[in-house]
Amino acid sequence: MKKANTGRYASRGVSSGKEEVHKAVDKLDRGIFEGAFCKITPDVLTGKKSLCNIIHSDGSGTKSIIAYLYFRETGDASVFKGISQDSIVMNIDDLLCVGAFDRILLSNTINRNAKNVPGEAIAALINGAEEFLEKLRGYGMKIYSGGGETADTGDLTGAAVVDSCAVAVMERKKVINGSGIVPGLSIVGLSSSGRASYEDFENSGIGSNGLTSARHDMLCKYYAKKYPETYDTNIPSGLAYCGKYKLEDKLPRSGMTVAEALLSPTRTYAPIVMRLLKKRLVRGLVHCSGGGQTKCLRFGRGVKFVKDNLFPVPPIFSAIKESSGTSDREMFEVYNMGHRMEVYCEPRDAAKVVKISESFGVEARIVGRTEESSGVGNSLDIKFDGQILRYGPRS
Repeated sequence: MKKANTGRYASRGVSSGKEEVHKAVDKLDRGIFEGAFCKITPDVLTGKKSLCNIIHSDGSGTKSIIAYLYFRETGDASVFKGISQDSIVMNIDDLLCVGAFDRILLSNTINRNAKNVPGEAIAALINGAEEFLEKLRGYGMKIYSGGGETADTGDLTGAAVVDSCAVAVMERKKVINGSGIVPGLSIVGLSSSGRASYEDFENSGIGSNGLTSARHDMLCKYYAKKYPETYDTNIPSGLAYCGKYKLEDKLPRSGMTVAEALLSPTRTYAPIVMRLLKKRLVRGLVHCSGGGQTKCLRFGRGVKFVKDNLFPVPPIFSAIKESSGTSDREMFEVYNMGHRMEVYCEPRDAAKVVKISESFGVEARIVGRTEESSGVGNSLDIKFDGQILRYGPRS
């Protein structure tokens, strides 16, 4: 079976499935809920046996490089506010998958090349984070800033790296763990594109995964020549900024520019998921981030995931595929391809989940189901464009 880290993505020095990382950490202590989406530990902050702690780190990845390119081309530093949201959402939407939204403390870390990323860009990153946290509190999420660190690391980065770390405290009895993902459930996908009622602009659906390949496959050699600090010169020259677009070009079959599509702030599903959790409609949640549509393979045991009713592919992913010639198989391993949050629920509750999501302006649909796996470990079948893409099993 073909591994997830083959193809164009791996040739650029990145891995969608993070196999080497998982090989290093999977034998370590898995926490008090072994199958949970995030590692959960006993509460060491207060010592209460009824509570538990979660600490989670993630960031905007190489999406910050696209913001840097846009800033250098236009002088508009406000673009970095979206990068702050990307970094925060990649943490909190993972926390949502274990049911945490009540007591969260967040810290940001910014590493920059001070010669290339000036003070107004840093101000946009810091202020953007504070503004987004305030918006989250307006949704009902109890999340607060714990400060952060801004470091000038010109030897490490030509632009900026934006990361966050979230610490949460929650009641053990409210934890959603992987044991809830079993055969016999409906999988409801929550769309990654469109415009939610709580968003200011239309979202392309790109999120914050796969942006290394998206950037190189979409953008043209102009950026390699003008901004060599934005890429690893060790990658094959044919894979560096090998697309046909400039940031200001129109994205095909879309009302967005390429810049607007690639820089769409990562959507949070917090308002929707919090309501679903309060109504007890959730058996499991999977944030389709690293690994794209194959992320689910790491959760549950002896489960065959069948996704045979996916959303139409948003224009950003169609453009990436057309520009790069990337296989369908690799596209689904790298990108969310239309939905970035999966709700696992009893079939009788699926229509309720869809209705709640759509009340927030986020399209939802039953994208598939779970069955018993016929092999060792989990497996996944994706029906797409008249073919069945098979992944797994993974133990």
